[in-house]
Amino acid sequence: MVGYKFMGKAHSHAYRDVSFYFDTKVEPVLQAICGRDEEGVKEAAAKMGWLSYETDWRTLIKRDDIDLIDIVTPNNSHAEIAIAAAEAGKHVYCEKPLAMTLEQSKRMLEAVEKSNVIHMINHNYRFAPAIQLAKKLIESGRLGKIYHIRATYLQDWIMDPQFPLVWRLSKGVCGSGAHGDLAAHIIDLARFLVGEFKEVNGIMETFIKQRPIVEDSSGLSGKATSDKVGDVDVDDASVFIARFESGAIGTFEATRFAGGNRNGNRFEINGEKGSIRWDAENMNNLQLYFDDDEPGLQGFRTINCTEEMHSYAGAYWPAAHIIGYEHTFINLMVELLNGVDKGFSPSPNFVDGVRNQAVLEAVEQSSHTKQWVSISDLLQKSEQSSGV
Repeated sequence: MVGYKFMGKAHSHAYRDVSFYFDTKVEPVLQAICGRDEEGVKEAAAKMGWLSYETDWRTLIKRDDIDLIDIVTPNNSHAEIAIAAAEAGKHVYCEKPLAMTLEQSKRMLEAVEKSNVIHMINHNYRFAPAIQLAKKLIESGRLGKIYHIRATYLQDWIMDPQFPLVWRLSKGVCGSGAHGDLAAHIIDLARFLVGEFKEVNGIMETFIKQRPIVEDSSGLSGKATSDKVGDVDVDDASVFIARFESGAIGTFEATRFAGGNRNGNRFEINGEKGSIRWDAENMNNLQLYFDDDEPGLQGFRTINCTEEMHSYAGAYWPAAHIIGYEHTFINLMVELLNGVDKGFSPSPNFVDGVRNQAVLEAVEQSSHTKQWVSISDLLQKSEQSSGV
C-alpha cells in the first residue's frame, strides 16, 4: 500500500478483517506499506500490522513478494503509481477520484487493460447493504421507470476561514475541491443505481479565497504555521443538474460549507411505482415507499438492512446489530479478492473511474462555459485528442 493516513487506516483495517468475516479463497498478506516520512510510515506499519515498509513507491513496485498495489495517496500521484504498477504486472486498487483529469484516467485504464491486471477503484458506499438492496429493487422493477434522483454530499469541516491550506485545497495536488472529493461519490452512486449520465449543467464556487499555510495535516484536520496565507484554487462547492441516458433527471450538490453536516451523503430516487431514500449517517437503513400500498397506510417505511438476506450482512451480526463505515471497505475487499481469484476486475473498476471522471470534468467545463455539456461528446473528444 502506498500511503498510510486516513484511507490507509480504512484499507488496512479491511485487509486485516476481511478473512475474519468472510471465507475467501484469496487471503491478503500485508507485505509492505510505503510513505515518504520514514518515521511516520514505520510507526504506521507497526500499528496497522504491515510486515515491512518502504519510503519509495518505485522500490515497492519492484518487489517480487507483492502482487497488488493499493494507492491511497493524494490524487496527483494516482496516475503515475497506477501505470507503473500495471506495467510491473501488479494488480491495482486505487482511491477515488481515479485521477486529476479525464485524460489521466484514460491512460490509467489503458495501462491496466494492456497489462491484463485486476483493477478496482474505491467507491465504498456502493457496498453498504442498504445500497445493495436499493440496486436490487431498481433492477427488479419494483420502483418502475426512474424519474428523479436528488443527491447531496454535505460537509462543514473547512468553514472556519482560519482552517489551513491542506492538500485537499490545492488544485495541483487534488485536481478539484469538494467536487472531486465529494461529488465523485454521489456521481458513482447515481451511475450504479440510475445509469449513465447523458449531459450536465453546473456551477462551482470558492467562498474563501485565501487560507493560512499548513504546517501539518492528517485526515480532515490541519495546523497552520504562521500568519502567512496561500491562495485556494479549488471549489468549495459544486451544484449541477443532469439528464440520464434512461430519461431520468437529477440534481447534485457537493459542499464543505453546509454547517451542521459532518458527512451528509444522501439521496432520494423517485420512480413510477415508488421511492427510496438513503443517508450515509444512518447507513444501515433504507427508506422505501410503494405507490400501491393501501390508501391511508401509505408512506415511507424503514428497512433495517442487517438481516441475512441482505447483501454482506449475514457475515456480521444478528439482525439489527448494525455495521459501520469501516465495513463498507471490507465488503468491497471481498469483491476485490474474488476478482483476483477468478481473474476479472469487479465493478467499480477503472472503467467506472473514467466514466466518473468524465462527469466531473463535464461539470467543470459547464461551470466555465455556462452551457450544457454532453458526456458522450466529451469522451469522444478526449479519444480524438489522445489518438485512441
